[in-house]
Amino acid sequence: MIPRLVLASASPRRLQLLAQVGIEPDALRPTEVDETPIAGELPRRYALRVALEKAAAARDLIANDPAFATAFVLAADTVVAHNRRILVKPRSVDEAQASLRLLSGRAHRVFTAVQLIRPDDKVRSKVVVTRVRFKRLSAAEMDSYIASREWRDKAGGYAIQGIAAAFVRKLVGSYTNVVGLPLHEVVQMLNGEGFPVHFNWLRFSDNGGL
Repeated sequence: MIPRLVLASASPRRLQLLAQVGIEPDALRPTEVDETPIAGELPRRYALRVALEKAAAARDLIANDPAFATAFVLAADTVVAHNRRILVKPRSVDEAQASLRLLSGRAHRVFTAVQLIRPDDKVRSKVVVTRVRFKRLSAAEMDSYIASREWRDKAGGYAIQGIAAAFVRKLVGSYTNVVGLPLHEVVQMLNGEGFPVHFNWLRFSDNGGL
């Protein structure tokens, strides 16, 4: 029987990224977890903790579902950090403006933690880090970006796959990691645990691409 995959998210960005490499989750089980950083918590540890809480909550949701009780569960959490400071998703225009002012003209890091719970409940973890440098933003650029509302529900208050791509002077590491899911590492992780990623690629030849 072909293993099943449950994604502990309903993020359109993560679904699009997975589809890009021929992976279509069999089910979505988004969960609500407290994403408030613990005092003194570093970005890497924070991302790992939140991603694991998402994965564990999704695993609990399918535990008594015969169709998915033995599925793989994949979860991720993306964090933008300036030095050791975690920039959470802005909840207001003021918070979004503060994030942009902090990132303007500076380098920051994007951490994505990936947690995979296997059918036997063993957990595999990975953190990928990408370094991003923004150009110095003018007041007009920041005001226009805020007005676009693209910053909503985005780590650090920006979306690199959108308008904010115009702000990036330099990127070192995985681009898809900044979008929300490091595809190279996710495919390697799934393959290493026996999930048949390559089997899905055969459909490209039949359908002219997914």
